[in-house]
Amino acid sequence: MVIKFIVKLTACLVLTGALPLTCTAQNALPTSSDSSAQTESQDESKPASDPVAVQPAGKDKADAQTGGQGKVVGTSNDRLFYTLPNFLTLETKKKLPPMSVGDKFKVVALGTFDYVEYPWWGVLAAISQATNGSPALGQGWEAYAKRYGTTAGDSMVENFMVGAVFPSILRQDPRYYQSEQGSFFRRTGYAVSRIVVTRADSGRRQFNYSEILGAATAAAISTYTYHPSSAYISTPSNPHMFVASDRNFSNVVSTWRTQVGLDTITIVVKEFWPDIHRKISKKHKADIGPQTPGVTP
Repeated sequence: MVIKFIVKLTACLVLTGALPLTCTAQNALPTSSDSSAQTESQDESKPASDPVAVQPAGKDKADAQTGGQGKVVGTSNDRLFYTLPNFLTLETKKKLPPMSVGDKFKVVALGTFDYVEYPWWGVLAAISQATNGSPALGQGWEAYAKRYGTTAGDSMVENFMVGAVFPSILRQDPRYYQSEQGSFFRRTGYAVSRIVVTRADSGRRQFNYSEILGAATAAAISTYTYHPSSAYISTPSNPHMFVASDRNFSNVVSTWRTQVGLDTITIVVKEFWPDIHRKISKKHKADIGPQTPGVTP
């Protein structure tokens, strides 16, 4: 699973040209005077409880006021590296109105069944096939189809458990509120801590039961339902090779631990994605250069 994540993240970086960039909070953030002026301007124009005032991750403030609102109120329309859905990440730490149960499920469904996910599941299934993940599935096109199904199932179950089911039951906020302030290490620590600390719908800080219990439940469901049991498979060297079942408690623990680890890395990427976005935008504007009004290059 770690190999899959690394391949997925590296591919996105290469596609966007962001790989050579380094992200530091000091270079990306505005000066304190500019920041104060912008904050005062926003506070005057938008109340803290107005969902439209929420800044979607990776967008400039002007963009946030004109078209950054997501399809679900109180969410964004952002994409990590312009590709991966990042609808539950917000560039604000203000207290926002709670999301309804329906909105929690809707925004998770939008991200889970986004058009980008289908080819990614295919890529991840191909990686699993190449590394002989779940060897009881064997090899060949039929085995690849099964791996595609288990990969898609793992993604769907984990997304809904962590982002919709448990947040609805426990009345917790599934959104990630970026810090954007402080040093690189301070922001990294903040991002990592969000795995165990989250907001309740009331705005109070709580232990992140939705992440910890949701990932554990998803791991148990996937392991004991559609992942392969023990089987005999035929190989060139052994036509009747026995392969042990994936359906055991140790596999549940391993899957849960890996998933929480990957979610932690993903949150850190979400924290610094706005900085990467701004660097890419500035580089693009610098490459274009200043233009004379009325003159089209």
